[in-house]
Amino acid sequence: MKDIYIRTLTGFFFLVAVIGSILLHPLAFFGLFFVFVFLGLKEFALLTGNGRKTNVAFYVLGMFVYILTGLIGLGLVDIRYAYLILLVFPLTIICELFRKKDASWNRIGACFTAFFYVALPFGLLNALFVLPDREGYHTGILIGTFVIVWSSDIFAYLAGSMFGKHRLFERISPKKSWEGSIGGLLFALLAAYILSLFFNELSLTRWLIMAIIIVITGTLGDLSESFLKRKAGVKDSGNIFPGHGGVLDRFDATLFAVPFVFVYINLF
Repeated sequence: MKDIYIRTLTGFFFLVAVIGSILLHPLAFFGLFFVFVFLGLKEFALLTGNGRKTNVAFYVLGMFVYILTGLIGLGLVDIRYAYLILLVFPLTIICELFRKKDASWNRIGACFTAFFYVALPFGLLNALFVLPDREGYHTGILIGTFVIVWSSDIFAYLAGSMFGKHRLFERISPKKSWEGSIGGLLFALLAAYILSLFFNELSLTRWLIMAIIIVITGTLGDLSESFLKRKAGVKDSGNIFPGHGGVLDRFDATLFAVPFVFVYINLF
């Protein structure tokens, strides 16, 4: 009972912090996720066995990817500066090259993965404030992304607990079921319908398509993080959110879904 209370209270404050920052100002959201990116990079380094061996350059370069992607997404930095992200990759190798001891190419690969898996998707979240065919900042797509992810997660868990019999991907996540995934999809579609009543950034059809994209990619993101934790031999990526685990636990689905949402909104 105590665990449920802690989990619920943590979830409430998390929801208020994320949605509140979106409604307050894009820079408030940018600042909040600046913290999440740093914590996410730290968790990733620990999960890959590089926690104590990761130097300052890893965090500096990872945060640079987030800052540049986020500010370009918000329209505060010219998109031409996106070319600077290309320099992150040779700089990562150079930093490892000059490590006095324990230099490892595997660590370079882990750094690259962290930048793509953690820093870049978090940066792209900021870009969802901006629509290609409208001026100014808009909150609908960003709020909708989180609402759909959360709806899918919550009702996939509930449906799986009540009806789950057929395992979805037992080798990686023994508890996930097809019944749970279908339940999550149905409620994500319902959430998309409700969102279409309050936000006019997308038509109903496009909201529903976005929900399907988020559910499919979010599920793959969840499985990917489970794969990462299974290889590390841990239950949670961290403990920053009591009852929920770490940053990567809380945003596993979002990290995978956001690049697909960004492409969908801007190209289709």
